[in-house]
Amino acid sequence: MRPAQTTYQRPTSVAEALQILAAHEGAKLLAGGHSLIPAMNQRLATPELLVDIGRLDELKGISVSGNTLVIGAATPHAQVTASPNVRAHARALAQACGMLADPQVRNWGTIGGNIAHADPASDPPTVVLAAGGKLRLQSATGQRVVDANDFFLDLFTTALQPGEILRSIELPIVVDRRSAYVKMPHPASRYAVVGVAVFLDVANGYCSHASVAIGGAVPKATRSPGAERALQGSHLDDAALAAAAAAISAEVSGMAMSDLYASAEYRTAMAGVILQQAVRAALA
Repeated sequence: MRPAQTTYQRPTSVAEALQILAAHEGAKLLAGGHSLIPAMNQRLATPELLVDIGRLDELKGISVSGNTLVIGAATPHAQVTASPNVRAHARALAQACGMLADPQVRNWGTIGGNIAHADPASDPPTVVLAAGGKLRLQSATGQRVVDANDFFLDLFTTALQPGEILRSIELPIVVDRRSAYVKMPHPASRYAVVGVAVFLDVANGYCSHASVAIGGAVPKATRSPGAERALQGSHLDDAALAAAAAAISAEVSGMAMSDLYASAEYRTAMAGVILQQAVRAALA
């Protein structure tokens, strides 16, 4: 199937892109295009205008500002994976971006486009949520910062408003924080059937704080407060991991998704298994 007819503009600045968005209600942002173009080819998306922001240097780059890791929204997944700053301060995100699809997608697709698309089976949203990340959004009238907890609303639905651009992803840097992302990938697409991200504050084998999020199994990246309570205040021994696994499976039960590849019951059972693998990977 061929995509519906559309027009195309490539602004030279974020300000120009925002002006175009404000003037064209039917405009759609294009970054790497690895989510939007397939949807257009299937006529699931029929934008009247494509606004290409993928080449804007303003939206690219990875830096540390104080106690915050800042990642430009148009930064390709491969650069996130290779970044020493991401590896040092948010290893789970480097892992997640390195697991995405294939090398072509990782070198051209952008982390901001992935997060704004909010596919429940994608990897970065789960990690950004577990990390306690914030999303910096910009419109023609100014900027606002939204917690990841409030950004992912539902299946393919986020807090982005018409006329807004996701400018950057901002993750807190915490001393002695360990993290990991583990998923059960679909063998063909590499999308997560179940994916779990953990961020653990650990000193002398004691976990003072835990953050856990799950994706793939549920309609949106979702925190697991039960698993967090089971891990927090423990020495992350087998008993704590078993309690966390039981908690995340109980929370997933009732909202897990089914498809031709895996049932809701299977995803629910695997949630606890993948969680334990993620905790062990973070400690390794």
